[in-house]
Order: sequence, then C-alpha cells, then structure tokens
Amino acid sequence: MDPDVLRVGNSSGFYGDRLAAMREMLEGGALDVLTGDYLAELTMLILGRDRMKDPATGYARTFLAQLDDCLALALDRGVRLVTNAGGVNPAGLVTAIEKLAARHGLSPRIALVRGDDLTARARDLGLGSPLGAHAYLGAFGIARALRAGADIVVTGRVTDASLAVGPAIAHFGWDRADFDALAGATVAGHVIECGTQATGGNYAFFTEVADPLRPGFPIAEIARDGSSVITKHPGTGGAVTVGTITAQLVYEVDDARYAGPDVTTRLDTVSLRQAGPDRVEITGVRGEAPPPEVKVCRTAIGGYRNELTVVLTGLDIEAKAELFRRQFTAACPREPAEVSWTLARLDTPDAATEQQASALLTVVARDPDEATAGRAFTSTAVELALGSYPGFFATGVPGGAHPYGVYTAGFVPQSVAAHEVVLPDGTVEPIAAPSQTRALEPLTGPLPRDPGPPGPTRRLPLGTVAGARSGDKGGDANVGLWVRDDAAYPWLAALITEDTVRELLPEAARLPVRITRLPNLRAVNVVIEGLLGAGVAYQARFDPQAKGLGEWLRARHVEIPESLLEAP
Repeated sequence: MDPDVLRVGNSSGFYGDRLAAMREMLEGGALDVLTGDYLAELTMLILGRDRMKDPATGYARTFLAQLDDCLALALDRGVRLVTNAGGVNPAGLVTAIEKLAARHGLSPRIALVRGDDLTARARDLGLGSPLGAHAYLGAFGIARALRAGADIVVTGRVTDASLAVGPAIAHFGWDRADFDALAGATVAGHVIECGTQATGGNYAFFTEVADPLRPGFPIAEIARDGSSVITKHPGTGGAVTVGTITAQLVYEVDDARYAGPDVTTRLDTVSLRQAGPDRVEITGVRGEAPPPEVKVCRTAIGGYRNELTVVLTGLDIEAKAELFRRQFTAACPREPAEVSWTLARLDTPDAATEQQASALLTVVARDPDEATAGRAFTSTAVELALGSYPGFFATGVPGGAHPYGVYTAGFVPQSVAAHEVVLPDGTVEPIAAPSQTRALEPLTGPLPRDPGPPGPTRRLPLGTVAGARSGDKGGDANVGLWVRDDAAYPWLAALITEDTVRELLPEAARLPVRITRLPNLRAVNVVIEGLLGAGVAYQARFDPQAKGLGEWLRARHVEIPESLLEAP
C-alpha cells in the first residue's frame, strides 16, 4: 500500500445498482478500499418497512449477494470493504455476513459502526414519532475500525462521502482539525458516491462520451493533503473528464458550504484539471469546522395513495378533460383529503399515429384512510366509461391504494448521536463528537461584474451551451448548471436568477428559489424549495426525484450570445 496515495473505489451508487460491479472493481486493477453506497432517503423508508415486517431484515440484501460472489476475492487481494448497506439494521447485516463467510470457510474481520438510529428517542429529542429517525454520522468511526484491522466495515446512516473519508483518515492519520484534508477527501467521496455518474452516466453531453454503453465505476486516488485524482480501471467504459466530475460535484448540493458532521467543505474552492485520459485532478479544497448539529433523516408513513390515468385523443382535449373531471368529482363516493389532477398535453396536430394524437389526464388521491383512497376511488372511472367523453379509455385497470412515505429533515446536536464502533474483537469504542464547530452561514457566491459577451443573440435551448444535473434534497429539488468555456460563465451566472428560474420552470413560480454561483467550477446551483412536497416517496410530481428537471431546464429556450456558439 502506497503511504502517500490511497486508492478508493466504489461499487454501488444506490440500492439496486449493478450487481457485477464489485467483481468488476476487484478484478479490474489495484485498489486499497472498495466502498458501496446503498442508502438514500427513499431507501431508508423501504428498509424501515422491511424491518417492520421482519426484524431480522432492514439492510441492503444485494450487498450480501455481491459478497457471496466476491468475499474470497476481496480477502485474497487485500481490498477492504466499507459500506453503509447496514441500513436500519447494521448489526443484522454483520450477523448475515458472518453466516455467509462461515459457509465459504472464511473468517473476515468485521467491524460495526452504530449510533445513528435515534428512533426510540425521537419524541424526547423533539423529532416527533417517525417510522425511523437516523442521524448522519461522520467518518471517524469508520477510520477507527480500519485502524483496528477490519476487513469489512458495516455502517448504518453515515454521510455518503464518509465511506471514502474514513479510509483516508485511517491511512493518513488525520485528526479533527485537519479541515482542508478532510474537505478534500469529502469532495472525492462526493464525486464517487454515485458510482457511474462520475464516469459518464446520466451526463448531459452523453453523445460526446466515446464508450457510454457500460461505464466503469470510479476510483479516487486520495493524497496525503486531501487532493485527489478521479479515474477508473483501464479498459472500462464511460469517461472521466472535467465535465463528468463537475456534473457530480453540483449534484444534490445546497450552497457553497457543503456541511457534514466532520467538516464543512467549501465547494467554491474546488479546482479541477484534466490530468490525462480518464484522470481528473481535484485540488485547492478548503474546509471549515463542521456545524454544531447533524442532520437526521426522518421517515414516516403519510397515508394512502392511489391514481388513475385516462387517455384523451384527438380534438377538444381541454374540453374532454374538463368533462371527465366534473363527472368523476360528482360520482366519487367519498372525497379524499387530497386530490390532484394533471393534464399532460403529449398530443400533436394531424398526428400520424393515435398515440401521438393523445394526451394523458391523471388523478391522484391521498388520504389517511385506505378505503377512501382505495379501489372505490379509481372504480369511479369505470362507471363513467360509456357516458363520458368520446374515445374514453384508461391506461390500466382500477387498483387499490398503497401507503406512501414522507421524508423530513431534523437536526440534533452533534453529541446526541451515540456514535460508536464495535471492533472486530468485540471491543466497543465511543467516537467523540467534534470539539470545534462553527454555525453555518449560507454562501451563495458573487455575481460576475461582466454579464458576458455583448453582440447579437440567438434564441436556442439553454442546453446548447450548458450542462445540468438535478436531483432531490428531501422535499427540495437541486439543479446544478455548468458551462465548459470560461467565456460562457459570466453569461450563465447573470442569466440564472430567481426570476429566470421561475419563468423557465413554471412549477417553481410560487416556490422559494435559492441560487449559488461557483466560479471555479463555471457552475450555478439552483435549489427549489418544496417542489417535491414531502420527499420522493410522497410522489408530488411525475418525476418525484427531480432526475429529469435539469434536462427540462436545458430544453427551455433563452437568448444565447452568438459568440458563445460553436457554429453561429
């Protein structure tokens, strides 16, 4: 193992990612540590419900499937595994790994990081009575486990970046005051946490990726000072470029201060450089003391949800929709607590196919009572089938209601979570909360003095020159925009204002919008508060995680200076 560089790979970006990734990463080249990120806000709800049905579950079972195939290989190659696949039952996953290892005749040293689960104390902590309440722990428990010789470290809810930061702390001996090094490793961890999103997956300029069929998973080569190089194994698909790394850096962030339990990372200090084919160097990252509180993921069952979609074809789409709405409302036996209607005008004039001539009208019900939102609600449409608009039909048969989840963030003092590590020999060690903290102050970046090149403009899609990536932050949506040319950044930074966002994205018209400018990355980050309601499981819109929001924004037309266009 190189004392000055730690090679940390990733083999999972979410619960359900490519099963073969662990073997691909272990066989593809040299690694010191292999991480796996399985948790998201929706996943915590799914795993919480799993454990309600069976107390022995509540962890990411796909990790076990990967270990069944690769545990012997990882041990033979001396690659240590660090994962948050423990979900809401990390101790249960440790037990399952021990049984799996015994079947293979193996004896890995396993450590457990725990203390994130605040569910039993939630009411006393002012967090209500959720299904689950899990604090986002930091990286020092992981580091202690690795220093004790663990081959596998299993955690519950830690920050995603902690999976990479912990091994770097253990390898380089950083302490809690090494804020710049911790921040640099946090950036590296944030880049690789979502797997192939760093290597060309979900990339705005995907047509420029030479081999997009099966992107390889990313590797962070972390140096002693916290700087890093992001790369991938030779011969794997995808690409590692300044663009692919920028896209991931502006994904699911808030403002220029990226807060974590161990360090607040200044995203406005990040510098990127293409250091060779599929190698991007990250330098200059500065860190500050972490905030005095840690975030808590609170999940709960919000009630029951049901929906029905009918198809409107041909002429008079708006009138047909209005007739059906009136008939359905009048015939519905019990009015649910919340009913919403959405008309998607997918139809085109003089269409060549019936599908191209059709629009979709969707009605959604939510109610605390399963019966009120249940089959009786959607069956209302059946009774209207022969007495409604011409050409009536639905996309599916009426169905029953299903429970839906809600996510809310809470905050507790750093010392509240009993962060501790169970070492491979069974010893339990507490992990002290940071002694130095700093209250968060929003940092939104400066407006450029020069708004961009003068001269004639053309009205074209924003995506002609700008990339985007978007996602969910609880009930908020994040859209990161960036350009690849220094000359274009002042124009982008001046263009993207709260008013412009509300104009281009009418769904945001009545919602708070926050803008952060990141000149070093030639990027602008947009947060739209409340766009996703009570989080992804609430399904407030047809794209409940806002994954396509950035592409919609790129498709909107704006005035672009001709001097920024490759071909005027």
